Amino acid sequence: MPRSVALVLHPGFQLLDAAGPTAAFEIAEKFRAGSYDLTIMAPGGGEIESSYGLKLSATPLTEGPFDTVMVSGGEITRSMDALREILTWLRRISARRIASVCSGAFILAEAGLLDGRKATTHWASSHDFCSRYPKIDLDADRIFVRDGHIWTSAGISTGIDLALALIEEDLGSEIARRVAQQLVVYQRRPGGQSQFSALVELGGRSGRFAEIILWMRERLAEQLTVERLADQAAMSPRNFARVFSAEVGMTPAKAVERLRLEMARAAVETSHAPLEQIAVTAGFGDAAHMRRAFMRGFGQPPQALRRARASFERGGRQDG
Repeated sequence: MPRSVALVLHPGFQLLDAAGPTAAFEIAEKFRAGSYDLTIMAPGGGEIESSYGLKLSATPLTEGPFDTVMVSGGEITRSMDALREILTWLRRISARRIASVCSGAFILAEAGLLDGRKATTHWASSHDFCSRYPKIDLDADRIFVRDGHIWTSAGISTGIDLALALIEEDLGSEIARRVAQQLVVYQRRPGGQSQFSALVELGGRSGRFAEIILWMRERLAEQLTVERLADQAAMSPRNFARVFSAEVGMTPAKAVERLRLEMARAAVETSHAPLEQIAVTAGFGDAAHMRRAFMRGFGQPPQALRRARASFERGGRQDG
């Protein structure tokens, strides 16, 4: 019997929040017929306008039961009547799994489904989320989080990562891998992987540290102590560490590691350079230190990312 999947929209939904998971489930169904029966639902049904203005057709909310319910993010307060109807519906439905994409976590939180649980959402909304819902253990540095039967994902594209994880749980890793290849998402990112350096790239919430971060990026192979960074920023080490952490959302040392990880990951995935050489160039010193950093940041060692890339390239040639 197909697993019934309800994708819940609301006026102002983000189009990719809906389209990404829908494509993943559609392709999984093609690889293994009879696996999924996906229905797009919304309060009242009909043509539902996205945040950009494009519309999708939806059926009215029904009682189920459902295997999986996935709630889209977007401009969730555009229609308070629709939001209230979704909240009432979520509190009474029966589903094996309930999931959200991006700001859809706010809807699950408002419905009380995340109280006492771990969750994630887009990094830019993390402070607002924490202030609104102090009973929820928010981990804003993860791309998706599973706590029991509740799954939450971070930014817009992570809805695809979440859908692939659900497909892997249902149909196994081989089907999930093939779906990822069809989507040209060569790496199925683990949920523990970081949301990367969004704030780092911006130089912090106000952009105050953009120049020092650029300076750091150009010297990753060198020793980048707090004292050296503070001197470059013309601040005392203690004040620099405090203000940097508040602006960027991580300590200077963590930001340096994040930048090194990005450089190293790109080299691991796009070159055949020895890992020891990449580790030195990126500032890790040796391959052992780089491996530990990869495990913290990506949940897997550099060798696994390199093998995944090779597997994707082989699969692409075969499928093509």
